Amino acid sequence: MYSKYHQAIKEEMEEFAKDSKVMFIGQQVKSEDFYNTLKDVSMSKRTEMPVAEELQMGLSIGLALEGFLPISIYQRMDFLPRACDQLVNHLDLIPFLSRGKFHPKIIIRSTIGTNKPFDVGLQHNKDLIEGFKALLKTIPIYDVKTEEDVKIAYNIARTQDTSIIIIERQELYYE
Repeated sequence: MYSKYHQAIKEEMEEFAKDSKVMFIGQQVKSEDFYNTLKDVSMSKRTEMPVAEELQMGLSIGLALEGFLPISIYQRMDFLPRACDQLVNHLDLIPFLSRGKFHPKIIIRSTIGTNKPFDVGLQHNKDLIEGFKALLKTIPIYDVKTEEDVKIAYNIARTQDTSIIIIERQELYYE
């Protein structure tokens, strides 16, 4: 059974989906509804990506520069380092490199894996939040651990004009 935490995430995704500029991009966004959090989001709003994290981030940047709001979903935080060139050297620095002309907005959604109900393994459950905070100058990271954290972080994502990373905890998806 899914938790209130999970339900809050699902409701936030449904709310974002109402915006014609929002696109959901990532692995398992079509095939498995990303842990059932996209279940009620139209398939037309979702783009399934191959295992190509850097390509996914580059595509998200391009879409954001064209006026879309990509919600770029990385199945687990362990895979986000594969997108570091685009994230750290491009998305994070575009406001500086463009002398303030461009501010692409991407909502980057990822998770920290769990060992419940089974152990997902060493390559699927790392908490890399502090490492990413050290790498990024302009992109805040929110570690959402409660239903209220979910609502606050996604409200910030909705109302601010900057990119944001939101890290969810898979262990909290279930009661």
